[in-house]
Amino acid sequence: MNAIESRNSSKGSLPGLVLWFVVVFCVAAMGALFMPGPWYAGLKKPSWTPPGAVFGPVWTALYIMMAIAAWRVWRKGGFAQQSFALNLFIAQLLLNAAWTPLCFGLHNLLLSSVDIVALWVVLALTIRAFLKVDRPAGWLLAPYLAWVTYASTLNIGLYVLN
Repeated sequence: MNAIESRNSSKGSLPGLVLWFVVVFCVAAMGALFMPGPWYAGLKKPSWTPPGAVFGPVWTALYIMMAIAAWRVWRKGGFAQQSFALNLFIAQLLLNAAWTPLCFGLHNLLLSSVDIVALWVVLALTIRAFLKVDRPAGWLLAPYLAWVTYASTLNIGLYVLN
């Protein structure tokens, strides 16, 4: 994060926003590395599983909101002043990045369920921390928490059914 932190965070610079988009969309790229494929197609799925075409647009919108939220908090003093909130954000981002290889790479529904529950907890803590720094930033993550809640039920449902 040195490149991000080296920017003048109090100005809310465009380069800072671009860097947050790069960081967030590097995690999004994990989806392209580990596709669901035939293994996932063969699983018994919960009745509330949406069509596959829903996931791409939803995650794209969520990643955009995540980048903007992180940037808004970062503008309030960078990692020097917002280390707790931003480190929580990075932690949830790492849990997010781990889910795809756990589920679609290793085909491990138990580990991916544990990961997504941990993601939910860390994300809820991130939202709480973001709300204290910048209310709009915290609210930008609310749809993400709603989606992770839903995705958790899907993941755990897959584990139970299979």
